[in-house]
Amino acid sequence: MSVLYGLLSLGDAEVPVANDSGLTACIITFNEADRIEACLRSVDFCDEIIVVDSHSTDRTRALAAACGARVIERDWPGYRSQKQFAVEAAHHDWVLCLDADERVSAKLRAEIIELRRAGFTAAAGWSIPRITDYFGRFLRHGNAYPDRLVRLFDRRHGRWTGDEIHENTRIEGRIGRLHGHLEHYSYRSLHDHQVRMQRYADLMARALYDRGRRCGFAPVLLNPLWRFVRGYLLRLGFLDGWRGLVFALVESGYVRRKYLGLYILSRGLPG
Repeated sequence: MSVLYGLLSLGDAEVPVANDSGLTACIITFNEADRIEACLRSVDFCDEIIVVDSHSTDRTRALAAACGARVIERDWPGYRSQKQFAVEAAHHDWVLCLDADERVSAKLRAEIIELRRAGFTAAAGWSIPRITDYFGRFLRHGNAYPDRLVRLFDRRHGRWTGDEIHENTRIEGRIGRLHGHLEHYSYRSLHDHQVRMQRYADLMARALYDRGRRCGFAPVLLNPLWRFVRGYLLRLGFLDGWRGLVFALVESGYVRRKYLGLYILSRGLPG
């Protein structure tokens, strides 16, 4: 079920009006009242902002509408499907996709404005380096950075694909590289980080199992160790101090839980 807040009426079957010269920011939300305004202010240069909300129980929708966003309330089908719905609901073919805990930096904003001024002619999509805030400081090493993602693209040549969790974009055509950061304010606390990683691990274990993946006990032991060594040592996560260590430990715990879940599913045991 979809409900639109604003001046226009939109259902799942609406065909958006194409306008190649414009840019739509597409954001999905659930209970993001404490972060949605900062996110929306960072994309106020876009020609349109769409917020697709999955029945938040806080003031997310009201705050987004007050910031000028077109708000659609919609049942939650999964990350990939919700993001693709937002892209298809846009009034412009060029879309900039964000999560509510992300913000466009000043440098990235200037780069995107210049691309729009030139008509977005140089590529079908653009990859953006994402930098993660962790306890008040950005992580600049390890597996967290640079986390390049294609978030700016022409929807006629790209879409959201993959699993419902850890979704990704697929672009047909040239992909350019931007240099300004997409700032990621993902974790409210260590507990929030751990709980979120546990939930993602369980979802990924099920997704891998449904795709036909099976595993023995070796990946449960070895894959978390490799993730830690790769991020903390090989990719210099230790240069981020204690924050780099904590991040690497939580990340390796995510990998352990994911493969332990897959191991349990592979043997038909109670999950």
